[in-house]
Amino acid sequence: MPGKPEVADAAAIPPSFEQSLAQLEAVVTRLESGDLPLDEALAGFEQGVKLTRECQGALSAAQQKVQVLLQRGERLVMEDFEPLAGGEAAPTE
Repeated sequence: MPGKPEVADAAAIPPSFEQSLAQLEAVVTRLESGDLPLDEALAGFEQGVKLTRECQGALSAAQQKVQVLLQRGERLVMEDFEPLAGGEAAPTE
């Protein structure tokens, strides 16, 4: 229909890091319960491996973006940080 905005297919949009991590935590909880039949445990393990790879990929991409943002001229400036109790980072000196 003319004038109607196109809606992206929800299946085409990859889950966010937070969504993948929440799913991974749910899978781990189910697997740790020990109450699953072998075939369901194996399927859960496979799903967990897939989710782990997705999370690692998202973290790697974020790290690369941070490196690009910290790049000054031709010189890459890497800055160490120490995580705070609340999950935020404090620069180290």
